Amino acid sequence: MTEDVQKHSVHTLVFRSLKRTHDMFVSDHSKPISLDEASHKLKMNVKLRTEYGPVLHMPVLKETRGKPVDSSDPLNSLGYTPADADPEYLITGTHPYPSAPGVALTADTQMQKMPSEAGVQSMALALPPSKARQDLVHTAAGVGDILRHAGAAERSQPPQHALALMEGGGMKNTSLVPRKAPTMPKPQWHPPWKLYRVISGHLGWVRCIAVEPGNQWFVTGSADRTIKIWDLASGKLKLSLTGHISTVRGVAVSTRSPYLFSCGEDKQVKCWDLEYNKVIRHYHGHLSAVYDLDLHPTVDVLVTCSRDATARVWDIRTKANVHTLTGHTNTVATVKCQNSEPQVITGSHDTTIRLWDLIAGKTRATLTNHKKSVRAIVLHPRQYTFASGSPDNIKQWKFPDGNFIQNLSGHNAIINTLAVNSDGVLVSGADNGTIHLWDWRTGYNFQRIHAAVQPGSLDSESGIFDCVFDHSESRLITAEADKTIKVYKEDDTATEESHPVNWKPEIIKRKRF
Repeated sequence: MTEDVQKHSVHTLVFRSLKRTHDMFVSDHSKPISLDEASHKLKMNVKLRTEYGPVLHMPVLKETRGKPVDSSDPLNSLGYTPADADPEYLITGTHPYPSAPGVALTADTQMQKMPSEAGVQSMALALPPSKARQDLVHTAAGVGDILRHAGAAERSQPPQHALALMEGGGMKNTSLVPRKAPTMPKPQWHPPWKLYRVISGHLGWVRCIAVEPGNQWFVTGSADRTIKIWDLASGKLKLSLTGHISTVRGVAVSTRSPYLFSCGEDKQVKCWDLEYNKVIRHYHGHLSAVYDLDLHPTVDVLVTCSRDATARVWDIRTKANVHTLTGHTNTVATVKCQNSEPQVITGSHDTTIRLWDLIAGKTRATLTNHKKSVRAIVLHPRQYTFASGSPDNIKQWKFPDGNFIQNLSGHNAIINTLAVNSDGVLVSGADNGTIHLWDWRTGYNFQRIHAAVQPGSLDSESGIFDCVFDHSESRLITAEADKTIKVYKEDDTATEESHPVNWKPEIIKRKRF
């Protein structure tokens, strides 16, 4: 005897299916964690005590007179009362006095009050200039003086006192003499670069390039889903590898084994054995398109980054996902590895750059200076520095903490790629097909290139997706949107006299952030 199956309406069945689907995908790792109000308030209190603890006792400017006190303000929750809660300032450091004649001085009757603002000003104006100057030295204390003389009378004097003294003519003009503005140092001369070879063969945008350690050949990945290997000297095609089912976005050749690694928009990360020209390993785990990858120079690990807002660290041999580096809130567009700390650096469309502790799998530092997506990062081959490219600016940074060095402004386009050689030539390639060459030390833009597109292509198809120097650093290879690979070299005939540096010792007007 069979049991009757309970019948449900289509509406109920659809609703149950939706609920099952929702439960399946509810743990979306890319969603930001909801803000907890209590923990946020606690965090703000801790930050206030840490950052502003030495000055919390001081009076605030009387700019909010007559406004109600906000009970949700973290300052008020710390017991900090603004000066306008009382019509006059309460000060510390002076001698207390009783509240009336004949009253005994006790803890309950003692008073400490400042004179009124008008009284302070009139008293300051009545002082002779020399006395006023002495008082100004006393009262207009810097932050260092305040911290050194904690508890002294100057600590709690209101800003109006110093203001009144300055109005009273008690300050010499000699202290306002401007210092000489810093000037940009003279840049090193670099010969101009010229196009000398155009290589065709791909049927789609060329998205990525890597040069093999022996400098004999280089490899490119394309939107036609193929990986092609080219002879570096002649520019002839040696081999085509097929296997990806979508655009190939990143390639890397190992210096420690005969392996080639590739990643693409099909979420796949592949390891190719170049002795057999076959895929021998897959690294599964990314939930969306994989945009870049890099090999660690000394440890057998591979780092990939993806549109799922994560970077993943893989053990090359075992295919294990050693770490998932989470923290970015949008696509991670670029990743770089190095020997020294921080061993992994990522740039993201959330406008931040993160420096990672590879052992712990956690962020060491987050750099938030960029205002737009960071699509390119390059490490200097000799110095302990790196550069990042974004539509707002190219910025240079110092390791290990990511201290800001300088801005390289002028390449006003979406910067897809950066490359730098040992001579200090930094190359930036952009979405509009322009290449800018910079002197690394001074940030001087010494050359701009906009190569013509391949015949039969539209002008709008001029775009630079990737660029690398070969290992001799005498060739620059670019991957472009007109389906070609272009190779540039230094102009051997150029001299400093024929191509002088158009440089003037102008005052530096760089935006610092």
